[in-house]
Amino acid sequence: MSTYPSSSSAPSSRFDVSLPHRAVFSVPDGAGVGIECRSGSVWVTLDRDTRDIVLAPGERFEGTEHRRVLVSALQSSCITVTDAQPAAMPLPAPARQRSPWRLLSHGLSPA
Repeated sequence: MSTYPSSSSAPSSRFDVSLPHRAVFSVPDGAGVGIECRSGSVWVTLDRDTRDIVLAPGERFEGTEHRRVLVSALQSSCITVTDAQPAAMPLPAPARQRSPWRLLSHGLSPA
């Protein structure tokens, strides 16, 4: 899968993605994101949504809800993605601190 910047000078984010057959492209939050099929054919699915959305060249999907969007290439395809925000990386859970005094119940003490 390769990504190419789009030639548009619009202020919104816009980029093209080339997807080989059976490749999957994920958008963590689909609210306000547009997916346009430029070539090939793609299947768009959303978390907790039973619809089957298949896009042919020139067809477009507009996300309206805060759900993950998966774009699966049914054949080698190119899509244009607009207004996608970078994925927010979850912060790691803080390491659980154990009290050194819990060792006392095992006959040990902190050094």
